[in-house]
Amino acid sequence: MADFESVLKGYRELVAKIRSYQEAVGLIYWDMRTGLPKKGVESRSQVVGVLSGEMFKLTVSDEMGGYLDTLEKPEHAEKLDAISRKMISESRKEYDRSKKIPPERYQEYVVLTSQAESAWEEAKENSDWATFQPYLERIVAFNQEFIELWGYEGSKYNTLLDMYEPGMTEEKLDRLFGALRSKLVPLVEAIVHAEHKPDTSFLQQTFPKEQQKAFSLFILKEMGYDFDAGRLDETVHPFATGLNPGDVRVTTRYLPEDVVSALFGTIHEGGHALYEQNIMKELEGTNLCSGTSMGIHESQSRFWENMVGRSKAFWSRYYPDLQRIFNGQFDGVAAEDFYRAINEVKPSLIRIEADELTYNLHIMIRYEIEKALFNGTVKVADLPEVWNAKYKEYLGIVPPNAGEGVLQDVHWSGGSFGYFPSYALGNMYAAQIRHTLLKKLPEAEALIAKGNLLPIKAWLANEIYQYGMLHTPGEIVTRVTGEELSPDYLVDYLTEKYKEIYKL
Repeated sequence: MADFESVLKGYRELVAKIRSYQEAVGLIYWDMRTGLPKKGVESRSQVVGVLSGEMFKLTVSDEMGGYLDTLEKPEHAEKLDAISRKMISESRKEYDRSKKIPPERYQEYVVLTSQAESAWEEAKENSDWATFQPYLERIVAFNQEFIELWGYEGSKYNTLLDMYEPGMTEEKLDRLFGALRSKLVPLVEAIVHAEHKPDTSFLQQTFPKEQQKAFSLFILKEMGYDFDAGRLDETVHPFATGLNPGDVRVTTRYLPEDVVSALFGTIHEGGHALYEQNIMKELEGTNLCSGTSMGIHESQSRFWENMVGRSKAFWSRYYPDLQRIFNGQFDGVAAEDFYRAINEVKPSLIRIEADELTYNLHIMIRYEIEKALFNGTVKVADLPEVWNAKYKEYLGIVPPNAGEGVLQDVHWSGGSFGYFPSYALGNMYAAQIRHTLLKKLPEAEALIAKGNLLPIKAWLANEIYQYGMLHTPGEIVTRVTGEELSPDYLVDYLTEKYKEIYKL
């Protein structure tokens, strides 16, 4: 039998090889969503399928199984350092889950989702549900098949939730979302009937794309985003992709009639990127070189987008820069009025353009639809009708077409079911982390008002970013804040902020 050191070395080399495949596939996906010619989609999807299939085979190979069996033996496990121990734990979870999926079925699924993402872009643009429905039906069927192979506890949907937020279940989400809904719905209702609504008329202008891009680039630099380790590009649906800590790319979407959509999209993706750019060197090339969960990842994008980017302190510093870049378009508009306008609360159709308060309702709608879809009470063909009914119930509005309704998000085309709850969880994590930040760094808001964002980034990097997947979401939130996740901090933050804005 090979000695412990050579087995550990072989295991880590295999993990690094899998990571190399992941990086290659990640780069191809970035290209597919930022500049790939339409006629290249079918061929490129096959390439993604082949590479993903090879990566999958390595993940479930006899070689991987042998390494795990050997390194998990008590006499070897006790010699492992913390990083190797966590790597092996993650590999085992992936191995046991993936081993149940036939490689040819997995490759077929990857090709399907690659094609579906391009089909979704066209269907969204044309508000054409009928052409996308067959893709989604096949994607859902694949996921149902995989869930049966993986196994599940309680509800089938729990298996999908756990893939994005380890340990999360329907039962926990129902409790967290229920508490959030009971407090936020009355607050939204009070705002709807408030007398002192912000004036937003000065936002109804055309804002040149080049100026929007210039301001987005400027703010990314102010946040501490490293352009030697990343870049900003344009896409239909903003995203960030971390290929490795030295190459973390962000994208945004410029809307001529909206001065802040691209900005907040850029800050949001920049928050994801700061996480990935600041993972410790020791984790590079391992399966821990990523954010620990989508909820914690979203906590950082939402923290930077909303709790920094939409704050009064932020605009007291950066509003003069906005006025300068948009030469004369905000003359005569006070910083306070601009701050109130960009924090206007109103029911809206598009999740990524929703205000900070009603955004959580958009997520709850998606959560309830996904839960029903995988628990068998709703079919794919019913989704436009179900979607519209829930928007009517939760927000009092009905999408006029599928592009602004059921087709608005890219996630389902890529098979990312169970992902959406991460956004609302991220808001909760962010508020709880912010509460701790203000205790540990009481000058944080003054720093934002001075445009000195780097100490905040440094605190987050020290407490969260550097560890990658070394700690679980639950371990991070309790270690950083001293308690388990609670919706109360988000409720308190939103209540305080919006009561002041609307003079309630």
